[in-house]
Amino acid sequence: MRVERTELPEVMIVHAPVHADERGFFTEVFHEDKFAAIGLPTRFAQDNHSRSARNVLRGLHFQLEHPQGKLVRVVTGKVFDVAVDIRRSSPNYGKWVGLALEAGDGRQVWVPEGFAHGFLVLSEWADVMYKCTTPYHAASNCAIRWDDKSIGVEWPIPAGATPIVSPADAGAAPLDSRVWFP
Repeated sequence: MRVERTELPEVMIVHAPVHADERGFFTEVFHEDKFAAIGLPTRFAQDNHSRSARNVLRGLHFQLEHPQGKLVRVVTGKVFDVAVDIRRSSPNYGKWVGLALEAGDGRQVWVPEGFAHGFLVLSEWADVMYKCTTPYHAASNCAIRWDDKSIGVEWPIPAGATPIVSPADAGAAPLDSRVWFP
């Protein structure tokens, strides 16, 4: 298992070896000692599983009072996964990183506290699982508008397609509408 830092150094890609043959594949997605050795959390409080159809865009989500770190992986399909630094004191405030994650590629993304997270489904269906460092707390749930021009995420939306977003995501505030994290 190895970790690769992205343009936002706190957001990391975790590479786990995939052992494949004619029967399918095997990969180890979490190992406490190996995670500790590469500087990732070893305690998670909640696992989430999301299934979404093509062109569904979820995000950009985070929890304010009870922030969550998230370890994200795709178990079926393919998504474009995005993390945005929303820490006002960060030199990377408002910057984003995005990458395609696909089932069976052996990659997971670590999205730490202080970052908003979202994804766009690129396949017919996608199942996304993510481990969270703290439990979901509804009163802390927040979202930043997915198409906020000040962030400028380059979502790979197919020509002629319209992303499918929830009413809450469609009405989310822009990044600079308030101070989210110090």
